[in-house]
Amino acid sequence: MYDPLINANPAGQPQANSYWASTIALPALLPSLTGTQRTQVAIIGGGYTGLMTAYYLASEFNIDCHVLEANRVGFGASARNAGFVLKGSGRLGYADMAKRWNLDTAKGIYQEFSEAVSRVDGLIKQHGIDCEPQEQGYLKVAHNAKAMEKLQGASEFILKHFGDGAEFISGQAFCERYMNHSQAFGALRLKDGFGLNPLKLLLGYKDAVLRQGVTINEQSCVLDWIEEDGKHRLITDKGELIANQVICAGNAYTPKRFNQRIDNKFLPILSNVIVTEPLSADELASAGLNTHQVTMDTRILKYYYRLLPDNRILFGGRGAVWGKDGANPIYGQRLKQALDKCFPTLKHKAVAYNWTGWIAAAMDDMPHVYAKNGVGYSLGYCGAGVSFSAQAGFRLAQMMAGKTAPALPLYQAPLPVMPFAQARRLGQWGYYHYGWLKDKLG
Repeated sequence: MYDPLINANPAGQPQANSYWASTIALPALLPSLTGTQRTQVAIIGGGYTGLMTAYYLASEFNIDCHVLEANRVGFGASARNAGFVLKGSGRLGYADMAKRWNLDTAKGIYQEFSEAVSRVDGLIKQHGIDCEPQEQGYLKVAHNAKAMEKLQGASEFILKHFGDGAEFISGQAFCERYMNHSQAFGALRLKDGFGLNPLKLLLGYKDAVLRQGVTINEQSCVLDWIEEDGKHRLITDKGELIANQVICAGNAYTPKRFNQRIDNKFLPILSNVIVTEPLSADELASAGLNTHQVTMDTRILKYYYRLLPDNRILFGGRGAVWGKDGANPIYGQRLKQALDKCFPTLKHKAVAYNWTGWIAAAMDDMPHVYAKNGVGYSLGYCGAGVSFSAQAGFRLAQMMAGKTAPALPLYQAPLPVMPFAQARRLGQWGYYHYGWLKDKLG
């Protein structure tokens, strides 16, 4: 499989064999870039971020833009993820943000994350995107007593400083009202956040962008990026796009050597997802599954899961460290073992789908949406990009139009360089072993 720290580029990669791909027939490919073309803003990457940036550039600012996608729209993380629309991104909690910066900054970031969820919801309704949105609510489950205390503190912090929207749920109440989870000590519930079909959302975005008259070229991988005479020349195997400004929107699928602004500044991490066969009414009852709300636990190496509209369970977590090991079935088997520990009555249930995809993490555990001198990027969603990518696209469009983004670290600071970047995978391997031990011992 494609590994952004190994392969020179992502050209010629197939669509993921995911559950989502089984739910919709893919449209015909759009033409590749040919000859020499020109645009005001070139956008590299046709996932959520790239498409939303193009949408807002065209619809809000009437700026000419052009999207280049290496393979097919839906090849990368935007169609491989779990479909969790969450209020948050990265690993920092809001109290941690207040300590790192100040309370006003934490409030500003909370507001941006809240707007991100509302933005996705609004786009779905505005464009009639049939992406199967599920009931509202995001459940964060404490996997031990210490984590339960932290979640209770997080709930109190949000209620005190940000208003309503957070609820702490005891372990007993959680099992009675939501799911009979054998490892749940309690949960924090945020009222906004929901699950959806990420591929259908992406294709809905694509249609909305095309209706704005934006050109999208598929199978047009950027092989070289040359900056000269104040212009940007993006070279593909069949053509060249000359632009005044460029947005890099490949996130974790960006190659290791691509542009000095982002090289050695992110860690691609493999996420692994399984989807079971559908559960019967008796099986749902035995597991006490009473909700379709998106759920994630508090482990360092987190598990995330939800009940899909057809009553299958989606369950995800970290996969292999190196891309060459990504297809090893052991990682899907480990996820199934973890699922069985949460819901022992479902041990007999078979796995129908198993796939992997790359997410990107920044050194400081937060996304960076940044633009300077006509080049912008958004990187480091840390697996929570379904919602924030829409907000990032809106902010990037503002920046390209000469508008000022909010004075928040999300938008004002470039990606920090990863120290010892050549050894980042070894560091990740070590961190996984530390996380596994800490999660096990509490």
